[in-house]
Amino acid sequence: MARGKLRIYLGAAPGVGKTYAMLAEAHRRTERGTDCVVAFVEHHERPRTEVMLRGLEKIPRRELEYRGTLFTEMDVDAVLARHPQVALVDELAHTNVPGARNAKRWQDVEELLAAGVDVISTVNIQHLESLGDVVESITGVRQRETVPDEVVRRADEIELVDMPPQALRRRMAHGNVYKPDKVDAALSHYFRPGNLTALRELALLWVADRVDEYLTRYRSEHRVSRIWGSRERIVVGLTGGPEGRTLIRRAVRLAEKGAGGEVLAVYVARSDGLTSASPKELAVQRTLVEDLGGTFHHVVGEDVPVALLDFARGVNATQIVLGVSRRRSWQYVFGPGVGATVARDSGPDLDVHLITHGEAGKGRGLPVARGARLGRTRVLWGWLVGVVGPVLLTLLLMVSDAGLANDVLLFLTLTVAAALLGGLYPALASAAVGSALLNWFFTPPFHTLTIADPKNIVAIVIFVGVAVSVASVVDLAARRTQQAARLRAESEILSYLAGSVLRGETSLEALLERVRETFGMESAALLERRSDVDPWTCAGSAGPRPAGSPEDADVDMPVGDHMALALSGR
Repeated sequence: MARGKLRIYLGAAPGVGKTYAMLAEAHRRTERGTDCVVAFVEHHERPRTEVMLRGLEKIPRRELEYRGTLFTEMDVDAVLARHPQVALVDELAHTNVPGARNAKRWQDVEELLAAGVDVISTVNIQHLESLGDVVESITGVRQRETVPDEVVRRADEIELVDMPPQALRRRMAHGNVYKPDKVDAALSHYFRPGNLTALRELALLWVADRVDEYLTRYRSEHRVSRIWGSRERIVVGLTGGPEGRTLIRRAVRLAEKGAGGEVLAVYVARSDGLTSASPKELAVQRTLVEDLGGTFHHVVGEDVPVALLDFARGVNATQIVLGVSRRRSWQYVFGPGVGATVARDSGPDLDVHLITHGEAGKGRGLPVARGARLGRTRVLWGWLVGVVGPVLLTLLLMVSDAGLANDVLLFLTLTVAAALLGGLYPALASAAVGSALLNWFFTPPFHTLTIADPKNIVAIVIFVGVAVSVASVVDLAARRTQQAARLRAESEILSYLAGSVLRGETSLEALLERVRETFGMESAALLERRSDVDPWTCAGSAGPRPAGSPEDADVDMPVGDHMALALSGR
């Protein structure tokens, strides 16, 4: 049996006309010959709503006694036995009386839908579970009856019943919502213009998000790759550099100029894992974009411009914000850069903004020393083999005639050895020194840089090419080994720290002590403050002389909005 369909009338507040709209829809369907019944509708003694109930078949309610009082609830068994095409069920978030078939009315509705009965229901925005805290902060009233957002989100149709705050207040003043003795209190408390405006905005935004979800699903199902600019959605491309904060703030200002603008910050990491941004800076930028109402995303891609454009088109973005390249002028010989490539390939439906910043043209900073991956001793031996080795080999070959082909192979062997020991730079030096010595001592005419035989030119060129290729491959392998070791160390540390919690070491000081020991630091402190302008206070520490602020620490890492982990003594 096919599952029934759920249609929900969503309102910003009581009295906007949800039940009236539901009953009007029931009359339209009945006139078209649809088998439609009233499973449970509460008219709250509102005359116009009560009139709309006339002419519709009503399923008798079930009576339940609770604490000496008689209550009525929807009779799920009777509705299932009647099995109409459409059942009207009012107040989806209602809590049933103890002893009823289910604890919540939305659970009753789920049974009807599972039985193949279409259901039309109503709910107010303040009854959505995820908005409970927001509604309480606006109205001062905590909603005890809630419905999970997922229940409403799964509805096949959601229709917003909208009404301006002043119109709703006039309706209340005329006695169309509450009895006359309750009108004044309602208008001066829950139904104040500010409350109604805020609740209306919540309802509009929530429904807009659901429409956006449907649009995304539709574009995915129909494989629509072209961007539909239904709303301003701005993607910020981050590199992990300090200019990211400037880009995020600029994107937020652009989003504020359009109604319902949305900001999505994305960091594209290379899939080979060989280049990575500062985790600390990315954490700061994640906090910043979330504080400003945006979202942070981490994407892995082989080609950064392609991955960035795929992400932007996947989320139906309308604009991309990128920073002007930090590359130096001479580095453009290697390609146009990410910004220029994205602007070139974005197409007519996606605007690209290149934002200037203080880091433009300054380069990407000094790379991590390659020798740090192999160790100082290995690098030293690599330079000795790469520079001194060819000289000693030349002296040895000068007293013997091995032939140019064998000479090239022997020099290549030294270059490979230099690459294995010291990495890229010693190997490149070995290739340069070896090719010069081969040219000077072993290719006619001797003791000149001129090469008479074209075959010898080819031999030396091949030697240099093979030497450079082998050196690059060995260096790449060393980098990947270092990256794998780093990831393994990170996973071991996380496992170790998580294990300390699972073993019962749940105090903050015990966890900080584990962190201090793991990283070999002198002290570790968790700092917190109420706001960005308040002084830092120590929530917990381990080790002597903990840092009093992140600036005093050797290593600091943001933790949430107003907390930081400060490590000292490295």
